[in-house]
Amino acid sequence: MDSFLEIETEKYIFESKYFFVIKDEFPVSQGHCLIISKQLRTDFFDLSNDERTELGDIIISTRNMIEESQSPDGYNIGMNCQSAGGQTVMHFHCHVIPRYFGDMADPRGGIRYCIPEKGNYCP
Repeated sequence: MDSFLEIETEKYIFESKYFFVIKDEFPVSQGHCLIISKQLRTDFFDLSNDERTELGDIIISTRNMIEESQSPDGYNIGMNCQSAGGQTVMHFHCHVIPRYFGDMADPRGGIRYCIPEKGNYCP
């Protein structure tokens, strides 16, 4: 997939001026959602000032929607930027991933585990 603009609007669970939200088709956990820009933007650094401003509110709205049906104990919010950062679809999207106690043995380090040997920095 080259962009998320091919996604049918029936799959939207929320829509704002600059973004739409869908359930991730390959969820990391129950409730995993993607926030996607309506305009084709490569990544977070390509968003306009207005889009970046609205994004914070959309993250909160997405969390609130998740909590209507799930009871997470925490969250990871993530954006992969460019190929070296793990991005595979070059269209801005932000992952809102609910986390649950017990979903992994030791969650300390969170997103630092994108480079596994750097994840555990605590004694």
